[in-house]
Amino acid sequence: MDDDDLIPLSALQHYLYCPRQCALIHIEQLWAENRHTAEGRLLHERADQPQTEQRHGVRTATAMPLVNHALGIVGIADVVEFRQAGDSECIHPVEYKRGRPKKHRADEVQLCAQGLCLEAMFGQPVSEGALFYGETRRRKAVPFDETLRALTLDVILATRALLESRRTPRAEYQSRRCDACSLIELCQPHLLGRKSAVNAWLFKQLKE
Repeated sequence: MDDDDLIPLSALQHYLYCPRQCALIHIEQLWAENRHTAEGRLLHERADQPQTEQRHGVRTATAMPLVNHALGIVGIADVVEFRQAGDSECIHPVEYKRGRPKKHRADEVQLCAQGLCLEAMFGQPVSEGALFYGETRRRKAVPFDETLRALTLDVILATRALLESRRTPRAEYQSRRCDACSLIELCQPHLLGRKSAVNAWLFKQLKE
């Protein structure tokens, strides 16, 4: 697969959060920053400096490039820990996020995709990773079980289909999701969602 066809790991998180957000960022190349994205960017700054260090039997790599050509995904891991386990090393990706653990699984899918990349790169199983949330200042362990792996593969396929279609899904306002999105002014879900509803009503009237 050509490098131009590789899907950024961040696109998987964007897709599961909102397919329209994914299309606006990765198809239309739109971006805007708000308090949430600024806090996330600051949280990532330390992890975004490529370096390797050894401490207490754990080798830590930051800003590590990742790729899985078979699945067509590419990205950068915030932190990858290589923990000594006998004669080998146990690989453990860690993703930094602002806020606190969420009800949806978008962050977990992005992390699991990192695990799939590491498995392809090092030729060994990666059984779990961790999400570090800036608000709680704690790690959340994420086992890469069959359910999460299957969901991640499904999201990769769905994201690829969306990006290859070159079509942006129509807006649909949902307060919990939209109000926290930095793209709300560019997306205009209130206005465009209302237009879609009006158009649907007009179409229904014309058919009757």
